[in-house]
Formats: sequence, C-alpha cells, structure tokens
Amino acid sequence: MRVLLVIFPWLLCLSICHGYRLLGLFPFQGKSHFVMFEHLMKGLARKGHQIDVVSKFPLKKPYPNYTDIVKLPTPIHLVNNMTFELMQNLIGANPTYIVATMAGNDLCEHLADPEIKALSQPKDPPYDAVLIEVFGAHCFGIIAHLLNVPLIGVSTTSLYPWLPPLIAQPACLAFVPSNVLSFTGPMTFWQRLYNTVRTYFDQWYFDYLTRREQDKLIREHFGPDMPSVRELERKVSLILINSHIALNGIAPRTPAAVDVAGIHVQDEDQKLQPELEKWMNDSKDGFVYFTFGSMVMIETFPHEFLRILYASFSKIAPVRVLMKIPNPEKLPSGLPSNIYMSPWMPQIKILKHPNIRAFITHGGLMGTQEAITCGVPMIGIPLFADQFTNIDAYVARNIALRLDINTITEKSMDAALNTILRDPLYRETARNLSQKFLDRPLNAVDTANYWIEYVIKYGEDSLRSPAMDLTWWQLSLIDVIGFLLCCVAIFITTVGFIVRFIIEMLNGNNGLSYSKKIN
Repeated sequence: MRVLLVIFPWLLCLSICHGYRLLGLFPFQGKSHFVMFEHLMKGLARKGHQIDVVSKFPLKKPYPNYTDIVKLPTPIHLVNNMTFELMQNLIGANPTYIVATMAGNDLCEHLADPEIKALSQPKDPPYDAVLIEVFGAHCFGIIAHLLNVPLIGVSTTSLYPWLPPLIAQPACLAFVPSNVLSFTGPMTFWQRLYNTVRTYFDQWYFDYLTRREQDKLIREHFGPDMPSVRELERKVSLILINSHIALNGIAPRTPAAVDVAGIHVQDEDQKLQPELEKWMNDSKDGFVYFTFGSMVMIETFPHEFLRILYASFSKIAPVRVLMKIPNPEKLPSGLPSNIYMSPWMPQIKILKHPNIRAFITHGGLMGTQEAITCGVPMIGIPLFADQFTNIDAYVARNIALRLDINTITEKSMDAALNTILRDPLYRETARNLSQKFLDRPLNAVDTANYWIEYVIKYGEDSLRSPAMDLTWWQLSLIDVIGFLLCCVAIFITTVGFIVRFIIEMLNGNNGLSYSKKIN
C-alpha cells in the first residue's frame, strides 16, 4: 500500500508535467548582465525545464536541471577589475559602437568554437527553444535557425534603438525617449527632434557596424547559404525585457515584448556572514550601504574622492556605513570608525534589512532595481554607460539624489547624505514605487515561464506582429495617405472642371442671347 502511495503521485506528476529542453547562449563577459540570465534560467529550471547554458560564468555549485555545457574563455576580466583610469576611458564612448563591436562582432568570433558549432546538430532529446541576449551578438540566432526551434531574446535593459524592429515594436518617438538619452517627463520640440534623429541614426549605425562582419562569420562557420544576421533577427519570437511601467513609463507594446524587470532579485544563494549580520542588527540608528557594483575598484579612485567619502561618512555617525571594497587593504589610512568593509556583500539581504536607510550606488540597473524592490532611497554617482540615464530617471521620481564624480565636494556629499537620511519624502516615495513595481498578476519568473511555454506550444509565429510583413512606408500609411491625396486631387480637379465647364456654358449662352438682341 505504501508503494502505491508513492508511485501514484509520481505517475500523476509525469502525466501533467511538460518540461522542455532549453538552450541559453549568453557569451557576453558582463557579470551584471549574466546575473539576470542566471536567475532566469534557474527559475525555468525550478519549473521543471532542462536548462543547458553557454556562458563565461559557470555556476560554482550544482543546480537541479541546470547544466553548464560550454564555458567560453574570458579575455577581459571585468569583475572587480576595472580601475578608475579604465572607467574614465569609457566615459563619452558611443554606446552603439561599444555594443556593436565589443558586445557584438567580437563575441561572434566564438562561432568558430567547435563546441558552439556542435550545438547546431540535432540532440536527443531535442531542444525546444534557444534563448540569446538581444544586445549586440545576434549572430548566435543561427543555432535556433539550424535546429528549427523558436528563438527567444532576453534584454537586460529596456530596448536599445535597434531592438524594437526585431518584433515590430512601435517606436512612438513623440513620447518614448531612446534609452541612450536622459530625457524624463514630456519632451520639448527640440528633445523630440533629437530623440527621432538619434534613434534612427543609432539604428543605421548598428546595422552598418554589424551586418557585414556578422554575416561573414555566420557563413564562414556554418556555410555560404546561411541567412544574414538581419534575417535571423526577424526570427525572434519573443523578447523578455528588463523593464516595467513603474520604472520605464507607458509605451505601446506588441505581445512579443514581455516585461520581466526584477527577475534577478532573488536571494536563495546568498548567506549573511555572522559578523556582518550582527553588525547590521546592532546598527540601531541605521546604516548606509555603499557599492560601485561588481566591476569598479573603488580603491583606485583619486585620493581626494576617498577623502570626501571618509569625511562625510564620519559626520553622519552614529549612522553607520557598509562599504563593498574589493581590496580594502589598498585604501588610504584614516578610515572612520563607523564604517564596515568587505570585498563581497550579499546585496539583496542587505537591502532587505530593516535597519538600512539609504543606498549609495553608481547607478547600475540591476543594483538599483534591487533597491527599488526593497524600497530603499538612493544617492547616485553615475560613472559610465546607462548609469547616468538610470539615476536621472530615479531623481525625476524622487527616490534618488545625484552627484557628479568629477565635481563632487565634501559639502555636496554632506548635503546629499543629510537630505536622503532626514527628508521622509525619499523613503516614502521609494516604498510607494516598490509597491507599484511588485504589484503584478504574475511574478517575473512565472511571467517569463508562461510566455516561453506559450511560444513553444503554439509555434514561433504565435506572437508575431503582422507589422513584420509590412514595409516602412506601409506601416506609416504613406501609400494610403498618397492614395487619399490622389483621390482628393482627382475630386477637386473633376469638380473644378465641371464648374469651369458650367461657367463657360453659361457665359456662352449669355453671349449668344446678347448677340441675338443686338441683331
């Protein structure tokens, strides 16, 4: 009887569970990007799917249903390895160029890897879908094409200007700013003009930088008859986007664009060190958490900047400060007594702690979304890339203050700390935004799982917009407008001709009657 009680639920589970086999191709070397991919794939694995992953960040511990099948080499180590000088070189760099080359063409060189080539061969059991990052290296869509399975994109940010056309996502440039710009609120005429010109330029520039190079690599390694990278992009069935209306605003959406912001905000693998947990619990007046993310080495920053931090942090005591510093021993002397340092921090557990009062950040999207989830106000000191746009958006929502790394002073740092700690507006606004951000019919993992299964069950075209089959002039109704203008012109011409004819007839009749009277 006991055997039956065990076997029956097992057989019942087999009859109703429909796990799929999914392949994730994530070759980019940015750890912050992979944080989202890792938690997405782990979430899908918990749903019963078999997950195979190609990346530069294999798991340190085994995870059920999750297998790292290929570990790609990492020529550039960015984790806790970016100096202040290297960071300065990135400031002002064209983001489209960086994405198209470093995060695009360069990564497509991995198509020459025999292990990558082998993925295009049928497997037993076969893959049901392929997931790639839609960013710069869309050449990896060739694997889904050769396996004849749906291609699903994952974007770690809101969509860059060259991504909406992949799924015919409406641009709506009149009120939806490009995510490479820092426009917030209603745009002026000049902002709308710049937004339009910049968006179309970025689309053209990305195409120019990637088309020839990625087409060459695809056909070199998989055959001359392979589709172009632009054709592969049109095969994307769904894009899971790290965005949400509470953060990114209202915009028209095609069903193939699915918001899953916050999917990485999970702390199942994080553990608090006993010493750190005690320190946070003992911080009765609260503490401020400071980190510049997983890449930048704060200890390489100018001594004047570090001096400002030391001076300002010492003034807020008894409020304490928790700092993530990769190499604490390289910091200058004179560290205030209210600071606790560590090279690694369980960030989500820290942000969830009831004694936290503020988060000082460089403005990375993943970290700031974690702070928003936990309702923690921020002081943003953006360093490069999208960090300026992120912080500007949070300032506009009254959940953050912004300081400039190049002009920061002890006085401005003091003012920011005093405001963020004492003005209840920022804490209340952050908590309200957190509630709005988390209020959804399904959580991010369940949303991603639902739509991935939907595409697999009903076909790669199940969410495909009819706009994909129309040209730009058809989408803009230029042909319809032209036809209507022609009709109006013909009508006006015809009416004019008739009126002129009638007038001439009347004038002719009047002339004939007048001549008869004279005779």
